[in-house]
Amino acid sequence: MGYQEREPIEAQISELKPRMKSVNISFKVIEKGEVREVTSRADGEQHRVCDTVVGDSTGLVTVPLWDAAIDEVVDEKTYRLENGYTTLFQGHLRLNIGRYGTLKEAEEAIEEVNNEVDMSAEEHERRPRYGGGGGGRGGGRDRRGGGGGYRDRDGGY
Repeated sequence: MGYQEREPIEAQISELKPRMKSVNISFKVIEKGEVREVTSRADGEQHRVCDTVVGDSTGLVTVPLWDAAIDEVVDEKTYRLENGYTTLFQGHLRLNIGRYGTLKEAEEAIEEVNNEVDMSAEEHERRPRYGGGGGGRGGGRDRRGGGGGYRDRDGGY
């Protein structure tokens, strides 16, 4: 089975899990954190980053905003992210815009935000990387059971 373009996933915040790709999602900006300066490992350049809490009717998640996006994104506004992805940063879930994602103001504003469920608060177990591939992509060789705490309803990530 070759590596193909992924179908975009239409998601709500409570459905986000680590290592999702091609995520389309709408959210309201709740609170922009402090802007900090970081040096890129890739090019040695200085960048600004700001961890921003966003939410929808199902929960909250943290989105790191970089450089120009920090100034463009406004508190209390609703945005639509297309082709985003999720990662773990120090064991905590992050929703990322990334190089190939687009963030635009949404046509429909989100009014109700569920502050009770913070998807970035829970610490996820960082899975060790095994050599030899197949780890978790339908290989089915892992007999430990449990699966490291991820609920995997539909064979997804």
